[in-house]
Amino acid sequence: MTTRADGRAADQLREVTIEKGWSAQAEGSALVSFGGTKVLCTASFTNGVPRWLTGKGKGWVTAEYAMLPRATNSRNDRESVKGKIGGRTHEISRLIGRSLRAVVDTKALGENTIVLDCDVLQADGGTRTAAITGAYVALAEAIEWGRANRFIGQKAVPLIDSVSAVSVGIIDGEPMLDLAYVEDVRAETDMNVVVTGRGLFVEVQGTAEGAPFDRSELNSLLDLALAGAVDLSRIQTETLEATGADS
Repeated sequence: MTTRADGRAADQLREVTIEKGWSAQAEGSALVSFGGTKVLCTASFTNGVPRWLTGKGKGWVTAEYAMLPRATNSRNDRESVKGKIGGRTHEISRLIGRSLRAVVDTKALGENTIVLDCDVLQADGGTRTAAITGAYVALAEAIEWGRANRFIGQKAVPLIDSVSAVSVGIIDGEPMLDLAYVEDVRAETDMNVVVTGRGLFVEVQGTAEGAPFDRSELNSLLDLALAGAVDLSRIQTETLEATGADS
């Protein structure tokens, strides 16, 4: 098996850490690190829902994604200063929102809204997958805050599963898990996979950057992602148990 630039095996995650309760002000928060990629995920809980959901007995979960100007090697202008949110930012924000809603029972959530803000502090590949993985922990904490403050029923179960995400790709003909930036930029195939704790797929985003991939390579990539998701789910559970949140 190929040893990678950072010494990992092809099927090995980078060092993954999740620091819960990082923000004192937010109802839920987590600082997640996938190697050199670091994302701060905060969850804001509001009693009430958007007008189009009022009176329907359902809650709403949505997300926003952004990258700090020096999260990368050179400074990027803030999109707020540009006066226009980029297409990539919109796409990743929607992906995070969809991923989280896939494991939320909106009726059990009640008429409450939770907004997840995922801010990339440092980027080294896999920012969207790290954001989804950390946002789930922040979401779980915010739900427990809502329960403790009696906005959510004591016996309600808004979270029906966990969710995490990881990147996979083919480099020099070999499938690899959790690509760092130096690997991502030269991958022949690049894929982001969102998986529930039960091992069900929420979303698979895959592109052949170089040579097209065949069915056996696709299966290998999905198998790698599923194995990585098992480890990520374990880390999420351990983090939440340490805070007393119910995952």
